[in-house]
Amino acid sequence: MRVPALRTGWLTQTFVHWSFAPEAVQALLPAELVVDEYEGAAWVGFTPFVMADVRPPGVPAAVPGLPTFAETNLRTYVRHRNGRDGLWFLSIEVACPLMLATRAVGAPYNPATLSVSAGGETVSYAGSRWTGGASYRLVVRPGDKITATERDVWLTSRWRAYTRRLGMLWETPVEHEPWPLADVAVDVLEETLTTAAGLPAPLGEPLVRFSEGVRHVRLGLSRPCLPAAGPS
Repeated sequence: MRVPALRTGWLTQTFVHWSFAPEAVQALLPAELVVDEYEGAAWVGFTPFVMADVRPPGVPAAVPGLPTFAETNLRTYVRHRNGRDGLWFLSIEVACPLMLATRAVGAPYNPATLSVSAGGETVSYAGSRWTGGASYRLVVRPGDKITATERDVWLTSRWRAYTRRLGMLWETPVEHEPWPLADVAVDVLEETLTTAAGLPAPLGEPLVRFSEGVRHVRLGLSRPCLPAAGPS
């Protein structure tokens, strides 16, 4: 990415991942995308975090007054028919109305009341969508830093997001440093985002990781996807 459209940091992020039968997730995807599987399962991630110091390229993060707000993604892992992997967002809850402008390329943003707070040994997240009633509450106790496993890398290291709008699939490139991950204990996990998205019950207990975050996120311009190459 030569020139990003936006710079930001993604901080105080918890990754909650469940495995699902691939066909259950495939039913929620556009025809151009197929579920990307890990060990025969599809995975869906619930990821609350703080989006910090949102700014255009060339503006340093130290400038006072840059937007910082809570966001929460419900996402799955996909592959385009042209072979390129990425994220597909089932829903995005956001506390900043300005981000709703990205609906122009199909990002499924929902205005919501969100909070992220740290105190003592715990980090607490809460959210309630303004319409439709979907909500969540998550309280975790981050532990020791870990070396990311192959599955951790597969779940967290995706470099494009897909959206669909005006009959076309769009992709948005993303660059940032590797996620620093830590073990985490879950004290509270209550959510209705997965049900609201049309998902069934998951196949097992969630895999949960915590990250202090990445501070050097570069988001590129969204662009229409190239079709799969035909036979030569």
